[in-house]
Amino acid sequence: MDKIIATCGLVCNDCLAYVATQKNDGKIRERVIKAWSTETERLGPSDIDCDGCQIGKRLYKFCLACEVRKCGLERGVETCAYCTKYSCEKLERLWRGFRTVSWEEAKATLDNLRKLQKLV
Repeated sequence: MDKIIATCGLVCNDCLAYVATQKNDGKIRERVIKAWSTETERLGPSDIDCDGCQIGKRLYKFCLACEVRKCGLERGVETCAYCTKYSCEKLERLWRGFRTVSWEEAKATLDNLRKLQKLV
């Protein structure tokens, strides 16, 4: 299966919300709800439905409101790697907010896409 890369550089295929949705796996879904809920925001089962932010049929609750995703759509870029303003404060602020994934991995994914783009 091809990798699905989110606007911010996350690999959707590795995201537990994406995996739970695609496999329709209730155990993974419950793990995600427990791990990603906060005291101020309790997630429900439908909040983590996700097909990847590039596809957009179903999106994890946070992705619906993600400023980086909105910016990418407005600029017409598939990922931030293809943006002339890469790496901007908006993207870096999002990365700093990651709690369950490595922002370094997301950055490395986008950096690699930028390198590939220069080779073409």
